[in-house]
Parts: sequence; C-alpha cells; structure tokens
Amino acid sequence: MRFRGGVVLSALAFLLVGCGVGVRPTGVIDAGEPASGLTRGKRLYYASDTGLRAVPLLDRENDTLDAVMKLLAQGPTAAERREGLTTLVHAPSGYTVTGDGPRVTVTLEGPYWARPRDQATGQLVCTLAGFQSVREAEVRADDVEVTISPGEGPELGPLRCAEFLDR
Repeated sequence: MRFRGGVVLSALAFLLVGCGVGVRPTGVIDAGEPASGLTRGKRLYYASDTGLRAVPLLDRENDTLDAVMKLLAQGPTAAERREGLTTLVHAPSGYTVTGDGPRVTVTLEGPYWARPRDQATGQLVCTLAGFQSVREAEVRADDVEVTISPGEGPELGPLRCAEFLDR
C-alpha cells in the first residue's frame, strides 16, 4: 500500500485527537539560568578591541603549562591576526608555571610586565585556567585560581578568569 505523506499525517493527527491526545498550550516554563563560565579545553586567549577572545588549540601539541606560556608569547596565527587578535603577553626571561588542583602559580625571575587587571593578565589567567582544567579533569575552569609571583614587586592573585571576561 502506498500513502502520500500528507494523507498519513492527517490520519495520524485525526487518530491522536480522537484518542484525547493533543497538543495543549502551556505558559512559559522557566528552565533556570543560562549556561555561563569558561569552557573546558585547550584554548589560548588573545586580546582584541572587544576584549579577550578564546582560540581553540586544535593541532598544536602541548603537555605542560610552560608550553602554554610560550604559545601565548608567540601570538596568534596570521589568520587570527587578520581577525584583530593579538597577544599582549611577552616572553619573560625566566619563569616556571606549576599547577595543583584548582591552583596555578606563575613564578617569574624578574618583575611582572603587565598591570593586574589588563588584557595581558587576563590572557595569562584565562589560558592557564582552561588548560589546568584539562590537566585535572575534576577541576572546573571557573574554579581555577592563578597567582603570579614576580621576582620583584607584589604578588598578584589569586585571580580567576571571570574577572577578565566581563569587561
């Protein structure tokens, strides 16, 4: 037997309505707050005219937090630069980056090169937070706190990425 789509749908609708099953109007259903926060994953955060923007690391190998610092200092690809992205992070002469659970510490041999609340610091904090959440699967990127300990000057932090994304 061969049916045309419209005939089958009409018959099905008639059967459902005839059985007392139908679509009943409802009011607005509140499903809660929209999703927010950082996305888990290996991403570099670059500066732009509109604030920080995340770029996924799709084909770049990096297994350490130190490697992420180097990638940030290298800056965006040519295509990313054409989209208005830049890096404000300068490669420090000597540093170590350690992560343990939701805490990341950047220890610099010299002074810190940026202000505490600018995009350069945001690039560093957000990139390291996202990467740490990949390294430690039970840690949410939103919960990672980054502390910057320069060899000269006051310690910065702990800082969270959310402090830089709402700007």
